[in-house]
Amino acid sequence: MTTQVKPKNPAARITSQQQARDEAIRLAQAFKLEASHRDRDRTLPHSQLEALFASGLGAITVPAAFGGAEISTAVLAEIIAILSEADAAIGQVPQNHFYALEVLRINGSEAQKRRLYQEVLDGVHLGNALAEFSASAAHQRSTAVLPNGEHHLLHGRKFYATGALFADRIPTAARDEKGVEQLVFVPRDTDGVSVIDDWSGFGQRTTGSGSVLFEEVAVDEDDIVPFQRAFERPTTVGPFAQIMHAAIDQGIARAAFNDMLHFITTRARPWPDSGLERASDDPLILDRTGQLAAKLQAGDALLQEAGQAVDDAQQHSTAETVAAASIQVAVARAWTTEAALEAGNLLFELSGTRASLREHNLDRHWRNARTHTLHDPVRWKFPIIGNYILNGVLPPRRGTL
Repeated sequence: MTTQVKPKNPAARITSQQQARDEAIRLAQAFKLEASHRDRDRTLPHSQLEALFASGLGAITVPAAFGGAEISTAVLAEIIAILSEADAAIGQVPQNHFYALEVLRINGSEAQKRRLYQEVLDGVHLGNALAEFSASAAHQRSTAVLPNGEHHLLHGRKFYATGALFADRIPTAARDEKGVEQLVFVPRDTDGVSVIDDWSGFGQRTTGSGSVLFEEVAVDEDDIVPFQRAFERPTTVGPFAQIMHAAIDQGIARAAFNDMLHFITTRARPWPDSGLERASDDPLILDRTGQLAAKLQAGDALLQEAGQAVDDAQQHSTAETVAAASIQVAVARAWTTEAALEAGNLLFELSGTRASLREHNLDRHWRNARTHTLHDPVRWKFPIIGNYILNGVLPPRRGTL
């Protein structure tokens, strides 16, 4: 019998892009209030994430044919950036949720789409269990899902499972009896599933990115969606995943920039003997502030352009359109990575050692940027961008591009 998962709270229904934006802004205003304290004390955002998925934002990418708002990728990136500016950890958690929904859209059967999309419309939160310590490379996995009578058995261990701690289902990458990778939409409360809160990163401290242990977990065949096939043909799974990571970095950059402006205008002092009454009149600070403001505005534009490229590739997926989307997203991701790091560095530079005092906790933006930008780092992207521009070589199809 097919397992039906019910959400912690029933979700409202969002029907338009503007409503989605408005809801994200409303939630972000609330999330921002205690974001510093949650990071400082490592208080996990259980209630905040419950509110996010109860709002209906978790279903905004569900296709209109299945009752969803089907918002554009550019607007999704905008919403992820809004949430990440308020609290970078909360902004990162739904990335895997939307990623799993994109895999479902591309590879799921009609029956799977109807059932799982309806769960998400009702408010179900999808986590993830993809990465493994045991593999020699990021894309290699040893977790297996094998036939066992009327069910399949899932066995393995995952780490960096962002969102699994909060989720109702945990989409899990596993290899079948033929070695082909599948995505198993495992109900969180199934016997044999253990989610372990052992994430100890010095940034993104409250993403719940710990380990997940699967010990002979019985799963229904209906919960197994093809995964590997998404990379055997041109699809948007890779660039769709990556534009959300770019948006997270953009949100972190904006948070650091805004806290920097507040520090300069309320607490910063001019250099001794400078003759200036205010730090905000310092020509060097004016220059650095202006440069960073321009970079942030450019980041917004790059996300919009990349989002349009992903939408185009979703509507007409060819080797060329998917490659163009991957490159545009890689450009945006590289840019927002550098903007987030620069914003965190400049805030630290201007606020000095006081930034890390418990009552200020301004260093969290630098820690968040330094941690999250290592997720599919830009050193992988620049050579691929250059090879595409100079030699016309299409980028590889994978989740990191």
